[in-house]
Amino acid sequence: MNDALHQVVLQRCTSYDPLTIAACTDKIGEHLGLSGSLHGKVVLLKPNFISSHGPALACTDGRFIAAVAGWFLDQGARVLVGDSPAFGSAQKVCRTFGIAEALCGLQVKVINFTTPVQRRLAGGVSVSIAREALECDLFVGLPKIKAHNQMLVTMAVKNMFGIVKGVNKAMLHMVHGDSHAEFSEIILDLLTLLPHQIHLVDGIEVMHGSGPLDGSPLMLGCIAAARNPVALDTALLELLELDRTRSPLWQAAAKRGMAGSNAARLDYPLLVPRDFYGSGFLAPYKLQAIRFNPWRFVRGLVKRVAIKIAG
Repeated sequence: MNDALHQVVLQRCTSYDPLTIAACTDKIGEHLGLSGSLHGKVVLLKPNFISSHGPALACTDGRFIAAVAGWFLDQGARVLVGDSPAFGSAQKVCRTFGIAEALCGLQVKVINFTTPVQRRLAGGVSVSIAREALECDLFVGLPKIKAHNQMLVTMAVKNMFGIVKGVNKAMLHMVHGDSHAEFSEIILDLLTLLPHQIHLVDGIEVMHGSGPLDGSPLMLGCIAAARNPVALDTALLELLELDRTRSPLWQAAAKRGMAGSNAARLDYPLLVPRDFYGSGFLAPYKLQAIRFNPWRFVRGLVKRVAIKIAG
C-alpha cells in the first residue's frame, strides 16, 4: 500500500478570506505533491454548479474558487473553470451568484461542458461525458459539502457526476435509478476516466438538514483535500459524524474494496476528523428514491429547453 495515495489533508478555515484559502491551498500543494509541477499545464477546476435557479449556498462559493484559481495561476498553470449544471450554463451560474465577479481580474476562462464523448463504463453502462473534462492535464474537483436527499451527502465522489453531459444525467436517473446501489456503481465507474485528479472541498459554510438545493447553512470551517476522492469522502463522513454505512456511495466503494474506503488506511498529515466533531451537521433521516417521477422528468426537459432558448 502507498500511504501517499490515501493522504487526506484537513485544515481549519472559518472565512472565505482569499489569503487564508490560498495559504491552505499552499499546504495542500505541499502535502499532495503539486508545487512546482504545474507550469504550462491546463488545470480544470470543476466546482459544484448545480443550478442558476437555486440558492447560492448550493454552489461552491465563488471566493473559494477564485482563491484556488489564483494559487494555480501562481504555479504557472493555465486555469479553466467548468461544469455542466442541471439547469442553466456554467456562465449563468457564475453571473447569478457573484462567481464571475470573484474571478474578475484573474486569467481564468469559464467554460460550459458542451462537447459530448461516449464512454462505456466498467459496469457496461454507456454515458455521454464532457470532452472538456477529459482533455485537461489536471482535473481539480471543488465540491461543496451538502446534505443530499437521495445520497445522504454530496462531496468529492458525487461531484464527479457533473462530468456527465446535460440531459444524460436525467436519463441515468430514469434508466438506472431502481436502486441507490446501482446508481452509485455508475458514479464510482466515472472516477477511472480521470486518472490525473485532485479534490479540494469547500467545507467552510456548508448545507445541512436537506439538500442539495433546500438545506440550511452551517459554519463547518473546514477545507479538505486528497488525490483520492473515495478517501476524501471516507474521511469527511467521519468528520461529520455520519454513519458511513448510510452512504450509498461509500457502501458501494467498500463492497468493491476500493482504495480509500477503509478508514484505517487513511493518513492525516495535519488535522484529523475528530478535531471537527460537534459541528451539528444533520443529514436526511430517510433517503429518497433515485429515479425521478416521470412528470418531474418531463418538466425538467421542458425547463432545460426553455432555459436554453432564453439564453
